[in-house]
Amino acid sequence: MKKEKPAKLLVHPDYKVLEPFVERLPESFARGEGRCIYKGRNELRAFEEEGFQLVVKSYRRPNLFNRLVYSFIRSTKAERAYLNALKFIEAGIGSPAPVAFLVQKKGGLVDQTYFVSLQSTCPFTFRDLTRQTFAREEEILTTIGQVSGRMHNQGFLHKDYSRGNILFDDREATIAIEIVDLNRMRFGTVSQKAGCRNLNRLPLPDGMFDVLGAAYAKERGFDPEVCIREIKAARKREAIRTNEPF
Repeated sequence: MKKEKPAKLLVHPDYKVLEPFVERLPESFARGEGRCIYKGRNELRAFEEEGFQLVVKSYRRPNLFNRLVYSFIRSTKAERAYLNALKFIEAGIGSPAPVAFLVQKKGGLVDQTYFVSLQSTCPFTFRDLTRQTFAREEEILTTIGQVSGRMHNQGFLHKDYSRGNILFDDREATIAIEIVDLNRMRFGTVSQKAGCRNLNRLPLPDGMFDVLGAAYAKERGFDPEVCIREIKAARKREAIRTNEPF
């Protein structure tokens, strides 16, 4: 059988050596190669190639309507994830380095899409803050608040800013923060209300929210008391909506 060429393939200039690997991704996933990190609506697999530790996200095949949209109107999730990661890094906001994206079509419409990045070296996610104790907890929360504020000051509104998409590393003198899953973004002015509401999917006890909210407010030049109140109110509404504790 003749191998189908990608409909769209872009490899970052720093990682051109990986182009053959990226071209083989549909076959690699079909054979179950790499180490499965997550499998649900989408699938994440880890690979080691040419000395690079990589994570590849294979997006679920879109429904017919979205296949039409991604084919003729809007860029695919994989392409947006790649381009948005470049924007984050250029703005000084941590995110794993984007390596490539690949789009395959079937019957003239977008079918399978893949996004490749370097594997993050951050061992923890925001979720871990509610599962274990960290000696530098206040510093971690402060840094997350500062990065969140910086992100919004730059006009980046992450539309899936949740506990699994904020990574951190507290092993060095400076806390490292990386933001992932960047395909759903809104760009433009982020108001105080919109910014505070954007933190509604980060579950924390009130005292921890006070630290994060104060750091966020300071970064944005807002009144800390107002910000903390708005963040907590947004979190409470989200918890009620999703029937989870707050």
